[in-house]
Amino acid sequence: MRRLAGPLGALALAGCVSPSPTLPPAPLPYAATIAVDAAAVPLDPTDPSRQAIGRFVYAGGLHLTSQQTARLHGLSDIKVRTDGRLVSASDQSDLLRARVVLDGSGRLIGVADAHLAALKDATGADLYAGGQREFDSEGVAELASGDLLVSFEQNDRVLRFPRDGGPPRPAPQPQIAYTFNKGMEGLAADPMSGPDAYRTAMEGSGQSFLCRLATGCTPSFHIDLEGLELTSLDMLPDGRMAVLLRGFSPLRGNSIKLKILDRQGRRIDGMEMARPLTVDNFEGLAAVPGPGGRIRFYLISDDNFGHFAGAPTDQRTLLLAFDWRP
Repeated sequence: MRRLAGPLGALALAGCVSPSPTLPPAPLPYAATIAVDAAAVPLDPTDPSRQAIGRFVYAGGLHLTSQQTARLHGLSDIKVRTDGRLVSASDQSDLLRARVVLDGSGRLIGVADAHLAALKDATGADLYAGGQREFDSEGVAELASGDLLVSFEQNDRVLRFPRDGGPPRPAPQPQIAYTFNKGMEGLAADPMSGPDAYRTAMEGSGQSFLCRLATGCTPSFHIDLEGLELTSLDMLPDGRMAVLLRGFSPLRGNSIKLKILDRQGRRIDGMEMARPLTVDNFEGLAAVPGPGGRIRFYLISDDNFGHFAGAPTDQRTLLLAFDWRP
């Protein structure tokens, strides 16, 4: 959940620190199984023939909606397995599990087998019922065990949701002074460091940490935010890291940078997106290894449930795919 908005919300952002978004009530019950409608979007609406940003080749993009639920919104992070299975957490503690659909050439054309459910607290109650301080989920990671990790802002914490569906338990988190609403946006499993290892990074400072369930968290390198904010990260083979940065200005609108870093946090490659490209409030990043060293990146946007500070916006839930070769 973030202060970035579309043109109708831009005036609320100019020259001031914006309050947290005011969101519509959550309609219940949840639809456990939902059909996701996917409309194709071009990389560049002004030039549909454009298919690359530097060495990042566009592999399809979708505008996601559903007629079966009002909860397919606010998606703050995403992780995708090599078999196409995805998990995404919304900033109101909804969990989406689904599968990306590719055509014969590997381009993204749809999302199928979608299930949407509410994350629960240790008592079995919906986290949503505890209010924004409890439900503001931002990062998601899946460990080798199948257990799920979710990071939260406002009440800064990491919860571990067991694969077997048992109640969540606290997971190690950096022992630092947290800045309100600028906490652990980045979260990803780090299998190279161990089956219980994961990385997290701070939205506002770029400080990253290596954590283990067994031993806790230790500081790693600072990520150069280049004046932006960190919204997501994922690990690449051989210990490299991909990070997603986001900015907004009333004149320029939304902008993002995808950066690939080596083990010391130095930039290897990257791309930037801003208007007139298809860009929105992208907050989620997944890196999927492919043949020949190729990496497929998936980016998902948080539409803030179509509202910001009580006003409607034109934000959308977008899922974009890019292929990159080192």
